[in-house]
Amino acid sequence: MTIQWYPGHMHKAQKEIKQALPDIDLIIEVVDARIPYSSANPVIADLAENKGISKPIIKLMNKTDLADPARTAQWCEYLEKQQGVKALPVTAQSPEQVKKVIGLCRRLAPQRTTKELPVRAMIMGIPNVGKSTIINILSQKTIAKVGNEPAVTQRQQRIDLKEGVILFDTPGILWPKIDNTHSSYRLAISGAIKDTALDYEDVAFYAIEYLLKNYQSLLAEHFKLDEHELASYQSESWMALELIGRLRGCLKAGGRIDMDKVCKILIHEYRAGNIGKITLESPAMIEKELIEVAEMLKQKAEKKAARKAGFKKKR
Repeated sequence: MTIQWYPGHMHKAQKEIKQALPDIDLIIEVVDARIPYSSANPVIADLAENKGISKPIIKLMNKTDLADPARTAQWCEYLEKQQGVKALPVTAQSPEQVKKVIGLCRRLAPQRTTKELPVRAMIMGIPNVGKSTIINILSQKTIAKVGNEPAVTQRQQRIDLKEGVILFDTPGILWPKIDNTHSSYRLAISGAIKDTALDYEDVAFYAIEYLLKNYQSLLAEHFKLDEHELASYQSESWMALELIGRLRGCLKAGGRIDMDKVCKILIHEYRAGNIGKITLESPAMIEKELIEVAEMLKQKAEKKAARKAGFKKKR
C-alpha cells in the first residue's frame, strides 16, 4: 500500500520551519511509541541540518501506555545510538513524566538557560502522535487544539514555558511519499493518516497477520478466542477476522460476515489500546526493511535511467 498525503498547509509549514531553524537551539520530535520509526519524519532529520551544524533532537516517545514496554526499551537504546539524539519515553497519562523534557532541553543547551536567554525548542511531529496534548501539559494550560483526527494544528505558535524554555509549535507534517510499504500500513493502523484515505480491509488484513505472529495471546484474550485455534490461522489470517466477526455479530443477510465492520472493530480497538500494549515494529524489523527499501529504490532508479537512455537513443 502506497500512501501519498501532502495537504497544502504541510508544504507551507515545511518552508516556514526551514526559515526558522537557524534561530532554534534544539528539536523535540514527538513520535508514537507503538511505531517509533514509522512515525518519525525523515524530513525533520533533513531540516535539522543547518549549514552543516546538527541540531540536538529529543525523540519524545509518546503513548507508551499503549506500547509494549519491552519494545519501548529496545527503541530507546536503539535511538540513543544515533548522534545527537536523546530518547524520552512518555505518556500523557503521567504529566510529571512529560515535564522531564524541560530539564532535558536545558541540559542540551546549557548556554541558554536564563530568562533573558531561554532555550528555543521547536516541537514537531507527524499528525496524531499526541503533540498538542504534550504542549498543553508542558504549558499547564490549553494552548494547542487537541483532536483524534490527524492534522489539527495548522499554524505555528510561540509558547513561553516560563522555565527557561520557549516552544515553537508547528503543524503536523507528513512527507510527500512513504517508500516503506510496511510504514504505510503502520501509520494507517495507528491513526496517523485520515481514515478517508484508507481501505479498512487492506489495513486490517495487515494488522491481523502481524498480531497473529507477534501478539497472539493478547488477541485471543481480548476477543475471547481459543489460542490453539488462532495458531492454525497464521497462514490464512482472513479466517481469524471471520471468527472475530462471528463472535461480535458482524453478520449480513444469509449469515455472511460483514468484513468491513469487523475490520473497523479490529483497527479501532487496537488504537484504543483495548487489545493490549502492542508495538508494531522493532529495531531489527526496521533494519531489514531499510535494506529492502534501498534495493527497491535502486532498481527503480536503474529502470528510470534505462528508459531515459532508450528515449535518447530513439531520438
